Amino acid sequence: MEFPILTIVFSLIAYGAAAIFAVGFAAKVIKYARTPSPLKIPTTPAPTTSFGVVLRVLGDVLLFKSLYKGNKWTWVGGIIFHYTFLLVVLRHLRYFLYPVPGFIMALQDYGIYAAYILPLAVLYLLMRRTTVDRTVFISSLADYFALALIFGIAVTGLLMKYYVRPFMVDVKGFIYGLVTLNPSSVPLEPVFLLHLLLVCTLLAYFPFSKLMHAGGIFFSPTRTQTDTPRERRHVNPWSPNLSA
Repeated sequence: MEFPILTIVFSLIAYGAAAIFAVGFAAKVIKYARTPSPLKIPTTPAPTTSFGVVLRVLGDVLLFKSLYKGNKWTWVGGIIFHYTFLLVVLRHLRYFLYPVPGFIMALQDYGIYAAYILPLAVLYLLMRRTTVDRTVFISSLADYFALALIFGIAVTGLLMKYYVRPFMVDVKGFIYGLVTLNPSSVPLEPVFLLHLLLVCTLLAYFPFSKLMHAGGIFFSPTRTQTDTPRERRHVNPWSPNLSA
């Protein structure tokens, strides 16, 4: 095996990032699920039935309805960013699976088109964060860091597609080897190694960032509570004596 030290180092980085992501994401979701809401605080107009709540959350998850109501220009950039990112991720599943499912292969061309658009969407969101007063006020270094990571991942991916293309059989072998706990030699193309480091950094950073809204939205009381304060009394869980 050539350069076994590099293979060991990058394998450990990949496993470590995956472990941090999985454990951190699960821990945050468990924390969200166990945290009670002291108040009845659905954002009105809100549904009055559980089925209505499901439809509301699905609308937020799939169509970003709340963002659309808040700012339509940010909604445009946000929905393009999320769906292009999703297509790019789905396209990359071919490196993790064998045999590759047919629907993943059918998405390959769409994933490439999405890869062109993704960095433009990131730049658009970055522009919004630096020029819109309200967005500037609520933005922090962490927001810019996440956008920079994703932009770097998108750009290095495009570089590998068209300019410094590594031998894809080696890439597939290394990644699938990680999945099957049988790592093979890591490809030594510098852009690939940078791409891998950026992806691992994003994975490890994800559970500790605002990116956790991906899981937190399903536990947000403003979106998941029914608007039934008159029909059903909501008792503050920290004041059990009030239930009497």
